[in-house]
Amino acid sequence: MTPIIYFDVCALVLIAVAAFSIIFRKMTHGVSNRLFILLVAVVFADIVFDLWAVSLDVARETNLVIRYISHTGYLVMRNVTIPIYTLYIISLTDTWHKLKGRFVTGVFITFPITVVLIALILNPFTKDMFYINDNLEYTRGNCFPLVYITALSYVGFGIYYIVRYRRLFRIGQFISLLVIYPLTLTAAAIQLFFPTWLLELFCSAVAVILVAITIQRPEELVDMVTELGKHGAYADAMKRNFVNQKEIGIILINISNYSSVSAMLGYDNSSKLLKTIADKLASINKDMKVYADLYYLDRGSFRVVVNKSSWDKIERMAEAINIELKNSMVISQLELNLMAYVCVAYCPTDISDFRSLVAFGSDLCSAVPYSGNVLKASDVIADRAFKLSNDIDSIIDDALANRKFSVYYQPIFSVEKQRFISAEALLRLIDDKYGFIPPDVFITAAEKSGAIHRIGDYVLEEVCHFISGDEFKELGLDYIEINLSVAQCMQTDLADKVLQIMNKYGVTPDKINLEITETAASYAQNVMMNNLEKLTQAGISFSLDDYGTGYSNIKSVASLPISIVKLDKTFVDEEDNPRMWIVLKNTIKMLKDMDMSIVVEGVENAELAKKFADLDCEYIQGYYYSKPVPKSDFITFMKNSAS
Repeated sequence: MTPIIYFDVCALVLIAVAAFSIIFRKMTHGVSNRLFILLVAVVFADIVFDLWAVSLDVARETNLVIRYISHTGYLVMRNVTIPIYTLYIISLTDTWHKLKGRFVTGVFITFPITVVLIALILNPFTKDMFYINDNLEYTRGNCFPLVYITALSYVGFGIYYIVRYRRLFRIGQFISLLVIYPLTLTAAAIQLFFPTWLLELFCSAVAVILVAITIQRPEELVDMVTELGKHGAYADAMKRNFVNQKEIGIILINISNYSSVSAMLGYDNSSKLLKTIADKLASINKDMKVYADLYYLDRGSFRVVVNKSSWDKIERMAEAINIELKNSMVISQLELNLMAYVCVAYCPTDISDFRSLVAFGSDLCSAVPYSGNVLKASDVIADRAFKLSNDIDSIIDDALANRKFSVYYQPIFSVEKQRFISAEALLRLIDDKYGFIPPDVFITAAEKSGAIHRIGDYVLEEVCHFISGDEFKELGLDYIEINLSVAQCMQTDLADKVLQIMNKYGVTPDKINLEITETAASYAQNVMMNNLEKLTQAGISFSLDDYGTGYSNIKSVASLPISIVKLDKTFVDEEDNPRMWIVLKNTIKMLKDMDMSIVVEGVENAELAKKFADLDCEYIQGYYYSKPVPKSDFITFMKNSAS
C-alpha cells in the first residue's frame, strides 16, 4: 500500500509555523529557548528525511546509497528528538547543577541514544536496524525494536522529572508537558501496526506547537519594549532557584528617579530610554562573556542573574553597569541623568528565599541613601536602616497589639489671646530593638500595609480619652488637632467611625480639629469630599496641614471646608530669602481674605515668632514654645505656663 504522506506535509507546515514564530517573537535567548529551537530544527529535518525516504520507497529507487542515507537520516533525527525534549524539560526546571558530577545520571541520559546512533551508523554494513531487500522494499531489521526501547527509557525519565518538579510549573504547563508522551506514543503504536499511516511526525509537530502555545509564550516571558525577560519570568526563575537550592548572583538595578524622568519624557521616549538601558546591559553581558539572564521588572527596575560559574566577573560587571548608568543619556535631544541603585546579591547566602528577595529589591531605594557606588547586599542587610525597613511591618503590628505607640502633644500659641489655646496630637514609636523610629518611616510603611487605619483609630481613641478626662478640662484648651492620612480620608466609613469614637467618650465636635495634608486635598475624590461634608455638618472643623509643600492648588483649598491653614516649615526656613518673603506675605493676605486662620509651624526663636505675629498670623507652633512631649509632660507644661 502507498504511504499516506499528507500527515507529513501537514507536519511540515506546522513546524514551519513554529520556526517562523520563534524568529518573529525573538525567542532566541537562554538555554531553554535554544533547546526548543534545536527541537524544532530536528523535527523539521526528520520530516524532510521522512518525505525523502518515503518518496524513494514509492519510486523503488535503485540507488541504495541514497535510500540508506534518507532512512538513516530519518531514524537519527527521530531518535534524538526525545533526548532533546528531555534536556528541554531539565532546562525548564533549571536543575543542571544537580546533575553535574552524577555519573549514573549522565550515563542514563547519554548511553541509550549513543547505542542507537552507533547501530545506525554501522547499519549499512550490519543490516541490523533496517535494510533494502531484493524487491527494493524497506524492511526493518532484528535490532529495530531497540529504537522503541530507547524511546521508552527517555519517556520514563521525562515523566519522572516532570512529576518530581511539578510545583515549578503552572497546571497548564504541567499538563502540556505530560500529554506529549501519550500523544506521540499512541502515534508510534498506530504507525507500528499501520506503516502507511505516517502519524508519528504529525503528532510530534502538534506536540511542538502545544509547547509553543503553553510554555514558549513571549507575551508572558519577554518584555516587548526592552526584549528582556518580564517580571513573571524573573519570578518563576527565582522561585525555581530557591526550590532547587541553586547558587546564583543577582545584580539589582533600581532607577530611583525613573517616575519623574518618565513623566517628563512621555510614553514613546520612556520606551526609548528603557530600550537604551536594556541594550547597554546586553552589550556589557556579551562583551564580558558572563552569559547572564537579563530581566526588566517595570518602573525602572532591571535584574541581571548570573550563574555561579561567572561569579568572578559579577562585581566587575556591576561596576561597568554603574558607570554606564551614571553617564548622562540623550533621548530625543533631552539629556538625562539617572539615579541608579546598583547592588550585588548572592543567593541563598545573602537572601535565602523569594519573598525576601522581592522585599529587598523593592525597599532598596527607600532604605539606603543614594551614593552612586555599587552596593553589596550583605552590607545593606547589615545596615540598621535597612533592617528597620525590613522589620517595620512586624514592629507596627507589635506596637498596635501591645500599645507601644504613644501620643505626644505640641502646644499652639494664640497671638491674640497670648496663651496656648490648642495642641496638635503627634504619634511617636519607641521600639525595644530599634529605639525611636521617625514618624515618616512608620507612617509611610503603615500606609503601604493598610495598618494606617488601625493607627488612626488608636490615635483618635487616645485623644478622645484625654479630652474626656478632668485633666484636659483644667488646662483650658479649646481643641486638639488630629492628623488624617490620605488613606484614612479615602475610607468610606471614616465619618461614621470618627463620630462613633467621639460619642463613646462624650467628646463634643468643637473639641476636635481634623488636619488633612495637601496631598489629601489634591485628591478631592468623592469619598473624601463626602467624609469631610458629613464631619463638617456634625460640627467638626478642619485644618489644611503642610501648606506650601507643592501638592495642592488654590482651587482645591478654596473648595474644601477648611477654617485653618498651617504654613509648612519650609516657609520659615526661607525667611531670609527676600523673594520667598514676598510670596509668604501675599500667601498670608490671600488666605486671610478667604477668611481662614493661619498657623505657622516650625518657629524656633523669638525673632521668628514676632515676625509672623506682625504679619497677623493668628497662631504659632514650634520648638520656641515646646517640642512635642508625652501627655504627662504636656499637662505639666500647660499648668506651668498658666501660672
